[in-house]
Amino acid sequence: MKFLSKTISTFLGVGYVPLAPGTATSAIAVLLYKLCLHKLSWTLYLLTVFVLFFIGVFASSKYSSELNDKDPRRITIDEAVGQLLVLFRMEENWLLLLASFLLFRFFDVIKIYPIKKIEALPQGWGIMLDDIVAALYAGIIIHLYLLIRG
Repeated sequence: MKFLSKTISTFLGVGYVPLAPGTATSAIAVLLYKLCLHKLSWTLYLLTVFVLFFIGVFASSKYSSELNDKDPRRITIDEAVGQLLVLFRMEENWLLLLASFLLFRFFDVIKIYPIKKIEALPQGWGIMLDDIVAALYAGIIIHLYLLIRG
């Protein structure tokens, strides 16, 4: 069980990238979206994100407890789920994918209200939900742009 929670919570080991593991995980999520995930129906895509979220809560709770650290840098499943949420129904345009990536990373790093407060939730809930809120901020901005652009 330790190996499984470690593997899932580090997004198959990407969390061990020495420099900016969260950014690396987000970039991989964008690539996965561009290469194959954009082809999923919207219901299957959302179901996948939903399942990854709950698996992430469980795995990151276990692994953070094992490390005795509330939110270790190497736990990056939260960045993967957050990035995938921003990309929901996104065009495959590289410029839009890059904008989505940058917006998500911006909100994940600066943690404007209430992201910092949500991060304080217990165990995997705080680890995962702060990235969900960052994804909502980024997603609202990018989708408003798309709506205005027409």
